[in-house]
Amino acid sequence: MDFAFDARTEELREQLTAFMDEHVYPAEPVLAQQLAESDDVWAHPPIVEELKAKARAQGLWNLFLPGDHGAGLTNLQYAPLAEIMGRSPRLAPEATNCSAPDTGNMEVLSMFGTEQQREQWLKPLLEGEIRSAFCMTEPDVASSDATNIGTRIERDGDSYVINGRKWWSSGAMSPRCKILIVMGKTDPGAERHRQQSQVLVPVDTPGVHVKRGMYVFGYSDGDHGGHAEIVFDNVRVPASNVVSGEGEGFAIAQARLGPGRIHHCMRAIGMAERALELMCRRVSDRVAFGGPIADQGVVQQWIADARIRIETTRLLVLKTAWLMDTVGNKGAHTEIQAIKVAVPEMVTWVIDRAIQAHGGGGVSQDFPLANLYAHARTLHIVDGPDEVHRRSLARRELKKYR
Repeated sequence: MDFAFDARTEELREQLTAFMDEHVYPAEPVLAQQLAESDDVWAHPPIVEELKAKARAQGLWNLFLPGDHGAGLTNLQYAPLAEIMGRSPRLAPEATNCSAPDTGNMEVLSMFGTEQQREQWLKPLLEGEIRSAFCMTEPDVASSDATNIGTRIERDGDSYVINGRKWWSSGAMSPRCKILIVMGKTDPGAERHRQQSQVLVPVDTPGVHVKRGMYVFGYSDGDHGGHAEIVFDNVRVPASNVVSGEGEGFAIAQARLGPGRIHHCMRAIGMAERALELMCRRVSDRVAFGGPIADQGVVQQWIADARIRIETTRLLVLKTAWLMDTVGNKGAHTEIQAIKVAVPEMVTWVIDRAIQAHGGGGVSQDFPLANLYAHARTLHIVDGPDEVHRRSLARRELKKYR
């Protein structure tokens, strides 16, 4: 296994780091001010469009997407770039058109979409002209088991009719959201992994009712386009809006979640690095009991343990990226699940220690730590809760001995 970064990766790392220093970090207080001055908590702040224009002019655009539609990077090449962007998760991913859920939706359309679907929806997403949402999770079932989904997608002549209720539909609160990818059951009597399908639903289709926005620890999560509860009441779309075909929904979801999980983990490592940097600066500057807080043994233990945890999880993420590139997502299944458990645990711990070292400032709006913690804590749930991944990992290990 060779995790050394090639020349192109090093060049992009240097370019992206400079972009962060010159444009993104200085824009963070501007973003906070623009959001505070807006009457709409899910408004699209002007500073984001300014950053997008600058990033695109520098070629820092669609870095996440392999193949002809994106930058053509491998997972191993993209990993350190996502980590850098994760240091400012509210701005950097969207500035470079690498923000969820649009990344996953673009992957779905590029892999499974028809030419017409790509022209109508993938193209404006790649251009950063619109945003999108992914509607899978439901309030009435345990959605970590996708076969539980109750939303019905029924064929009626040349159309599909959709009825159901979704929540945590990421991206749907953005005023720029134009298209929803909706997962539901087309054939409840089929084999359990062939019951689901995914269809494209324009957000302005009659019967689509966005009931409310969901808050994450009090945050609007506007960088994800917010999260919505949506009711689909006899929503009718053309049959040509189905993605890949009936019964393909579960397989598409798995294909979508593989890269999505590793992208989350890559960005989360950047969040942990920023939290550690803030902690070291804070304890070096603050004096208590006659000396810098950095001289306290317990604080030094936090810092040492944080570095150890970051380095070990980064190596596991890089191994996973390398495996995805060399043997595919299926071959990297164990490692994808492992990082989905290990990285959220690591980053939540590091940010929590950084908050503690900051004292009251750590939970205030004067530092990014509280928002970083809210992001990190959700990673224990999104794309499958920790417990589901642990269950699957344990079964795979036990299978060797049975």
